[in-house]
Amino acid sequence: MRVALFELESLLAVDLGLRSGLALYGRDGRLHHYRSTNFGASSRLRRGVPAILAAIPNPVYLVVEGGGPLADIWMREGERRGLEVLRVDASVWRRQLLHPREQRDRSRAKASAEVLARRVIDWSGAPRPISLRHDAAEAILVGLWGVLQVGWLEALPLALRR
Repeated sequence: MRVALFELESLLAVDLGLRSGLALYGRDGRLHHYRSTNFGASSRLRRGVPAILAAIPNPVYLVVEGGGPLADIWMREGERRGLEVLRVDASVWRRQLLHPREQRDRSRAKASAEVLARRVIDWSGAPRPISLRHDAAEAILVGLWGVLQVGWLEALPLALRR
């Protein structure tokens, strides 16, 4: 049963924006849940972040891609809840997970991220999406970067290597 995996620890990755991608990983280093959510306004994001974090089972880490006032909202709430908060720029996780040719321009990087995110979904045994928004795909990869950083995976699994 998947819920038992969360009796240990979880990591939430966020691709920041008013339309945010969210990806939840278990201590096993595998993706368990992902979605895109549209806050529409920073005031709704400010109200929504505490509810999202409260719903996460046994959170330990929060990984946020991006910066600025929206990142501050996530980071402050994560720290208030005692989570270890990591912030990363897209260029950092892309350099670790994508080939240089896949990073040449923004549209190519987003398309490559979607392809790799679908492979993470399959490798993890997570439910396959009907459609995968780029913010959810990038949150999946931010989370993959995060589980590598915190040591939940020692290396990128062979099934995900490019």
